[in-house]
Amino acid sequence: MWSHLQYSTPGWLSLSPNPTQLYRWTQGLHIVSGTAAIPLLLVKLWSVFPRLFIRPPRGGRALIVEGLERVSIAALMGATFFMLASGTLNIIGWYPWEFSFRRTHEAVAWVAIGSLLVHIGVKLPVIRQALGAPIEHPDHADDPAAPTRRTVMRGAFLASGLAVVLTAGQTVPWLRHLSAFSVRPGDGPQDLPVNRTAAGAGADKTAVDPAWRLEITAGDRTVSLTRDELLAMPQSTHRLPIACVEGWSRNATWTGVPVRDLLALVGADARSDVVVRSLQTKGAFGSSRVVGNVVDDGRTLLALELNGGTLDIDHGYPARLIAPNRPGVFQTKWINRIEVDA
Repeated sequence: MWSHLQYSTPGWLSLSPNPTQLYRWTQGLHIVSGTAAIPLLLVKLWSVFPRLFIRPPRGGRALIVEGLERVSIAALMGATFFMLASGTLNIIGWYPWEFSFRRTHEAVAWVAIGSLLVHIGVKLPVIRQALGAPIEHPDHADDPAAPTRRTVMRGAFLASGLAVVLTAGQTVPWLRHLSAFSVRPGDGPQDLPVNRTAAGAGADKTAVDPAWRLEITAGDRTVSLTRDELLAMPQSTHRLPIACVEGWSRNATWTGVPVRDLLALVGADARSDVVVRSLQTKGAFGSSRVVGNVVDDGRTLLALELNGGTLDIDHGYPARLIAPNRPGVFQTKWINRIEVDA
């Protein structure tokens, strides 16, 4: 839910740029825990699926409890499978549907949470009894070969741990070379992966046009700057993460002009909200809003260099936004305009 809050923050709420790594941590945990849940979900399905087909009990109260249990199991399993399937497709960047992934993913998350609470409430007596029983007690007393709960859970947690190790390297640096199944564990230009290239965004020609200018507007005042003029301004260098909704993240060293210094050129307050606009012509996120407390942070940059070199075109040349504690889709690339929001 924190991922959705940072992705679609209500207008009345201003999230802090600190801790700098917060979105990286929460989104990484989001993806890693989802991956770890897959083997556990399969074990859960194996254990509860037969209960959907047993004969309903007699008696009104027992029938209601049994009905709630079956409905909660069906809703929980359906919602969880949808969450994991759609989330996995989002990680690899394939969207074979017409609906909004993020909004639907969030709505189904609430269904999963509600059904889980109902399921736990219905099963509380069974949970108390099971927790008090010997853990080595076979699930089927008439079948000595049946696996014990401990054996099943050991296998499930081992599979979860293996899934995490093989995928978490896109978030956890020291697992990077072990994560064979990570979507983006490897290197890209300037040692940073790329989600959308300049060609994919339709900005590959305009980004290298010598006529490019950055326009900064506040009311009726506009300042236009070339890239050389931006480079001539006082530069700041900060090590900040780029963290994407797909779960991958990486720290990098960025150099550029603090956005608050650019606002000073048009006489705007350093805590003004701004909208940054991109040259991109294809796909979503061609612009983003930056709230005043983030603009006023000296680490919020119009970045011109990355890891000690000129910004690669696929990382946003000639200029891009980088700010602390901000989802990667809002770190707008190929910027050509900054508008102070009145």
